[in-house]
Amino acid sequence: MHPRDTSENLNANHAASLRRAIARDLPVLELISHAGAISARGGTDLARELYRDWIEHNGADPLLAVVQFNYGTALLGGGALSQARDAFRAAIASRPDFVFAHRALAATLEAQGDAVEALVHWRAIVSHLAVVNNEAVMAKTTALRQIARICDGEQEAEDAIRRILDLSPGRHDMELWIDPRQMRCEWPVIEPCGNITRAALIEAMSPMTLARHADTPMFQLASAYLCYRRHAESHGAPRTVGAWPPPETPRTKRLRIGYVSSDLYAHALGSLIVGVFALHDRTRFEVFAYYTGPDARGSIRSRTEAAVDCWRDIAKLSDKQASALIVGDAVDILIDLNGHTAGGRPGVFASRPAPVIVNWLGYPGSMGTPHHQYIIADANIIPPHLEKYYSEAVRRLPCYQPNDREREVAGQTLSRAEVGLPEAAFVYCCFNVAGKITEPMFQNWMTILSRVPHAVLWLLSSDDATISRLRRAAIQACVAPERLVFAAELPVHVHLTRYRLADLFLDTFPYGAHTTGSDALWMGLPVLTLTGRSFASRVCGSLVRSAGLADMACETIEDYVQTAIRLGMDDAAMRLCRQLLLAARAGCTLFNTPALVAALEALFDGMWSDHASGRTPVPDLANLDLYAEIGLEEQHETVSDLSLDHYEASYRNALTYRDAISPIPHDRRLWPRPSQPVPCRPRDTCASPRRLY
Repeated sequence: MHPRDTSENLNANHAASLRRAIARDLPVLELISHAGAISARGGTDLARELYRDWIEHNGADPLLAVVQFNYGTALLGGGALSQARDAFRAAIASRPDFVFAHRALAATLEAQGDAVEALVHWRAIVSHLAVVNNEAVMAKTTALRQIARICDGEQEAEDAIRRILDLSPGRHDMELWIDPRQMRCEWPVIEPCGNITRAALIEAMSPMTLARHADTPMFQLASAYLCYRRHAESHGAPRTVGAWPPPETPRTKRLRIGYVSSDLYAHALGSLIVGVFALHDRTRFEVFAYYTGPDARGSIRSRTEAAVDCWRDIAKLSDKQASALIVGDAVDILIDLNGHTAGGRPGVFASRPAPVIVNWLGYPGSMGTPHHQYIIADANIIPPHLEKYYSEAVRRLPCYQPNDREREVAGQTLSRAEVGLPEAAFVYCCFNVAGKITEPMFQNWMTILSRVPHAVLWLLSSDDATISRLRRAAIQACVAPERLVFAAELPVHVHLTRYRLADLFLDTFPYGAHTTGSDALWMGLPVLTLTGRSFASRVCGSLVRSAGLADMACETIEDYVQTAIRLGMDDAAMRLCRQLLLAARAGCTLFNTPALVAALEALFDGMWSDHASGRTPVPDLANLDLYAEIGLEEQHETVSDLSLDHYEASYRNALTYRDAISPIPHDRRLWPRPSQPVPCRPRDTCASPRRLY
């Protein structure tokens, strides 16, 4: 490292270079070298002045654009965003195809909040890079990713990702290709692109995208495990403390419970759990909230901050810093309310900052990691015969989902005419996000509409392209497009009142209603759901059962369709169904938050007892690489056969074939030792007797 020059030497070097610059006797390479040397010796302001004065006196130099670019970079390093922006613009004016100046200007504009002009320059990079070499490909794919990010949800974003897949496909780019297609109902979602195969696209799916795409619990577990592995490999092996030793003495103080989430504000999860925090027994539990989300204010966050004993905003902390904070707080049981969802902090949990780590509520499935020891569900979502699809030990509540009995509902009453609904129609509705609508279930909805001619289907509004796409699909199914009605976005407390205008909520599959389902039931709207094999496909079945409408949880597609048609044609049956729901609401399990919290605390006591006695469960990750390999061969798009026996038989057949080639270690899932019994589904536990309302 160079020793710092005195200010006299710096000024002398600067003055000498400046004289040559004014005399047009300082070549660009020497200018850059002199400016760099002056800056390295502490004269960053002088280096910027040298660039500025050189530009003023050397406007005809063929390398003027390079100097303007370097001047902008120097200004950017000093935090002078507006001046740097002007310098980059000048460089582009001098040389319109100067890709690096376009890139620097685009990034600067975004830092100033001008995404519109930034997009112009990201596009310019793509248009100027026609030469095929490694540097050009890297620059072009970077620009295309920025375009896709800024244009998220628009057709240009998909076009940009398609061009990336043609140039230099990577797993992240394939994920960026799939997720928007799913959210915009572009069917089939898995569409091979260029040299990218169907299997490669499925392998690239995030766990959440896969949960919306297919009812395949074994592959979802394996996919979650691979997601954990990829994160661990890309971020380096995190420092772990291993298994925490049991405490040496009996516990005499309150258990410390830590909740980690990015969603403790006006978010679906935040609205569900806000009522839980204040109900914890403070004589036995101390509650910490570790917030990793945006700086969003509102009633949900305010209520949460007021209800917990300690609120920690760790959004800007590194994983190492956040983990150290949790360890310093001496948290006993740490609850992951994100899992494999946006805003999750897998690196924090990987360091095991608490003796007990629990997966609950945020991600509907198994985490597939070595550090999540428990998953909280209920007997409907994970009955004993489905535990094989979870790496964690299963613990159960009466109903898995908490609900806020103090949720705000607008006092105003909307009319059907005000929201664009026909007064005399039977209104089926589904207020799940468009990304949960799959092609097979949409076709089932069209079958229902074709059999109930006076009915309409009320969906959440989306972008114009998605609405047009769904209406074209209706036409292809011989259903008039105007029978699809779209609900405009409204504040949540007003939106809730719209449930009163519908007759029956039709659930999606395989990712069913969660918060939307309990919202509908709270507002007195019956929900019809289809129960599958995976966690996400069974949550809504748990909700309707816990609300007293067990027979609205269908076991087969045929039952789902026929029940929807029957209720749509029988006003008396539909009225009775609604009356039963309203009569049960006050005392039903679904909305009994105090009972849920008491049961949750009993689970926490049991988890701590396990730890204290050295019986904390070890996550089971056996053979998950192999199950992932088999899962890639599934026909995920079909929902015609929800048979668990058929599903598991297909895996066992694949395992048998592979075992004949190379012996497979036994596991507790679908490849037990010959002496072990194979867990099977009890024939009489899940099906409900049907009754005609």
